[in-house]
Parts: sequence; structure tokens; C-alpha cells
Amino acid sequence: MTVSLNSTVKYIGVDDLDLDLFESQYVVPEGMSYNSYVILDDRIAIMDTADIRKEGQWKANLAEALGGRKPDYLVVHHMEPDHSALVAWVLDEYPGITLVTSAKAVQMLGQFFEGIGLEGRTKVVKEGDILELGAHSLRFYAAPMVHWPEVMVSFDAADGALYSADAFGKFGALSKCGFYGRDDDDWACEGRRYYFNIVGKYGAQVQALLKKLSPLPVKTIRPLHGPVLEDDLGQYISLYDTWSKYAPESEGVFIACASIHGGTLAAAEKLADILRAKGAKKVVLSDLCRSDVAENVEDAFRYPTMVIAASSYDAGLFTPMYEFLHRLQIKGYSNRRVAIVENGSWAPSAAKVMVEMVGAMKGIELVDQVVTIRSRMKASDIPALESLADAVLA
Repeated sequence: MTVSLNSTVKYIGVDDLDLDLFESQYVVPEGMSYNSYVILDDRIAIMDTADIRKEGQWKANLAEALGGRKPDYLVVHHMEPDHSALVAWVLDEYPGITLVTSAKAVQMLGQFFEGIGLEGRTKVVKEGDILELGAHSLRFYAAPMVHWPEVMVSFDAADGALYSADAFGKFGALSKCGFYGRDDDDWACEGRRYYFNIVGKYGAQVQALLKKLSPLPVKTIRPLHGPVLEDDLGQYISLYDTWSKYAPESEGVFIACASIHGGTLAAAEKLADILRAKGAKKVVLSDLCRSDVAENVEDAFRYPTMVIAASSYDAGLFTPMYEFLHRLQIKGYSNRRVAIVENGSWAPSAAKVMVEMVGAMKGIELVDQVVTIRSRMKASDIPALESLADAVLA
């Protein structure tokens, strides 16, 4: 769809409602948007392209927005293929166009487009450089590792627009979640899942970018995924600040359980009941074997305390829990309290592996008590679960 954001800026992005897995790993039941924009001024700038899956619609949107005019610049904020797949086509279609991007992105172009001709057709921009379009001018800010090394964002003082690349993005097609943030019933839900799974490892880099942007009079944020943000930008910036500091967002306890035959899950459910009875503000229980791992990563970061309950398996740890903890390791899980429940019928081994994996993470406080269940929870196990709940809530 083409949407006029104001008299000189048009949205030319496309929705992808047929995508099953974003980045071949994240479920997207509400689809995905590939956002792109055109600034129509004395000189015309295309702001990023789209995924090859939607090239036909994007080209049609571009042609409609241009209305027969020829673009002067193609600005590439981010080289990931869901945003840059049509760069080579644009260069072929408009021989007079100049590609504006970072030095690192220029180096990467040949990796994605074999034989692409760039000589005399690129304008490399660095921190603080300005691209004059007329009434509009784009000032560039380096945003390395948010979430690739070549990323830049740009700020247009004419309408207070921040073109934020993947920052402030979320899962979901705009036809499903709403074009503007105010139309989105719960931006934070999919925004959080997107942040921790896509950007979350790079909290320090996000913090650095937020500091650069804080003096700017930003009135609207135009990300490469998800709704355009205009109203109460403070709420989005505050969430990004919290998330990128690895600080808990909500009070509560997250229980992540990996159970083979149901015995460990029964113990986790009993612990959840005990925690609620003892006054826990909120308890969220997830069966890792039957839920979206990206949502589980999101909840692990959301709450200050996590209980991991898992079966022993092949003298080690049941694989869904192992995979979940590995995800947390690579996403930078830190600064949390963690308690452990294990199950083993003859040689319990889960706790040992969980302690090793969690103990390698930064700033983790392990609750001293470990509860060991033998096959099935029994009445004799309840006091240990009660004691663990007290320690978790202490």
C-alpha cells in the first residue's frame, strides 16, 4: 500500500501475510511488514527497498509514489535482504541514481549482488553527515550492531522523522496490527518479542544509539518493520531503554518447563500454585516443548526471576531446555535470579547442566536450593517446593 505521511513523504512498504517463519526461525502469525519510504523534494530519495518476496508490489508502490519523476538517491540504512533485496534493480532501473549508505554497507553489496556496478554511483556517509534534498535534509548516525555492523539511522529535521532501521520495529503486518502505533492494540507484546530475539544481544549498542538520539526533536519514528510511531514516543523509548539495559520490565516469576512424560510439568504447575498462594505478583508458566521459543525468550527477559524445571535426558539435560538456555546465552540474558527444579528417574543430571549453562551468564544469582523430583511428584516433595518458593520470593 502507498500512504501519504505528509505532503512530501510517502510510505511505499509492503505486507507479507504468507511468510511462515521470519528469518526462518520466528513464527509470525500476523505476518510481517517490509517498510520503505519516498521523500519527494527538490531531490527525491528512496528510503530502503523490500524483501524479494514482495518485489512486484514494492515496484508498483514506488512507481505510484514517483508519479513519473526520477529518484536522485537510494538511501540504504541496513543491508539485510528483507530491506535491500531490490537495490540492484533500482540501480539498473534508474541509471542516474546515487546510492547513499555506510562504508561497511558498500563493502557488503558485492556479497549480495554479484557483479554489481557501483563505481561513481555511491555516496558514503558517516556519523553527522547531511544529505540535502531541499526542504528535507537527512543527518546520519551510525548504529553498528543494531543489529548488523553496517547499520545507520537518519533524522530529518523538516518533519522530525527518525528513520530507525530495525530499531523500534516489531513483528506483524500493518494490515493486521495497524499502520500507526496508536492503532496497535498492544505494540509492546510483539515489539518485545522482536527486540529480544532480533536485537537483544546488543543492548550496549542500543544504549549508545539512544544517547545519540536523545537531543534530537524526534516527532515520529519510521522503522523498517512495524507501525509508524507518532504519539507518546516516550513510551517506546522508555521500553527500549529498559530492554537494552537488561533490566526487568514487570514484576513476576517466569517458570520455564521441559517435561518428557508430564512429571516435571506437574511439579512446575504445583510450584506455580504455591508461588501464587504466597503472594507472587504474577506467575507465568510455559511448557517449552509446546510453545514458541521466541516468546519464552521474551518472558525470560521480561521478569526479574525465572525458575527452570527440566527432565534429565541421556545423562544430561532434556533438549528443549538445553536449546532454550542456549538461546538465552546468545541473546545476552543477564542480571536475573534463577531457581532450578530437576527430574530424574535413576540418575538425575539436569540440574548439573542447567547450573553450568546459567552460571556462565552475566550477573545471574542462582537460588541455592535445587529441588530434585524422582519420576513423579509426591507428597514428600511438597515441602521442598514450598521452601523453594520462599527462596524465590525472598
